[in-house]
Amino acid sequence: MLPLVLYDVLSELPGNNWSANPAKPRFVLSYKDLPFVTLWVEYSDIHIAMKSIGAKPIKRRDGSDVCTVPVLSDPNTGALVTDSLEIVSYLEKTYPEKPIFPNNSEAPIRAFDSAHMSLILPGLEPMFPRTIGILSPASAKFFIGTCSGNVPLPLDVNRDADWKLLEKGYNTLYEWYQKTDGKWIMGDTFSYADIIVACWLLTYKRVLKEDDEWARISSWNGGKWAQVLADVEKECKLV
Repeated sequence: MLPLVLYDVLSELPGNNWSANPAKPRFVLSYKDLPFVTLWVEYSDIHIAMKSIGAKPIKRRDGSDVCTVPVLSDPNTGALVTDSLEIVSYLEKTYPEKPIFPNNSEAPIRAFDSAHMSLILPGLEPMFPRTIGILSPASAKFFIGTCSGNVPLPLDVNRDADWKLLEKGYNTLYEWYQKTDGKWIMGDTFSYADIIVACWLLTYKRVLKEDDEWARISSWNGGKWAQVLADVEKECKLV
């Protein structure tokens, strides 16, 4: 079997990886024991690089097309798949061993993905100034330009209102976990829902300052979120 190719976002962090969306298929590839390699793309070059390989664009709010990552290329089938959720759906259908949507759960997990994002999105602004600091100068400038239309400038990591919104979102997520009989969203059954949660936690851990900002998130809900990340990384053989 030829290694699959995952396109991810380059950074100046050790090991490069930081972005939640490319992390999701990376976790699934590892969980399913599929061979793969990662090709790193500068943030500022993503659209041109992905367009050059024929990746499917998505629509911006203004109606224009833009190519994003993650993108998965599978030389075993010739498939080229864009978007983390669609990549994982493709992997599940093509390589069904060790299911990540157990018990026909793809539809509810798709709904969970959207609901989870709605919880954390209002409090994501502290991430933006820290993200600028891990990118190359060219990519940092490009990043500021792309987010300036949606986020008020100047970017400020210390906006207490944003932190309160993020904590509120995780309090709700904690309640969801408390309604299950095991440590996973589906009780004792591990699924892609837990990977979704963990990959955003990984982004916080990688991008935010570990000794205070990530420690702040880690302290919420009795240390639940550091434990979820550690459990999912172990399940996916990434530690």
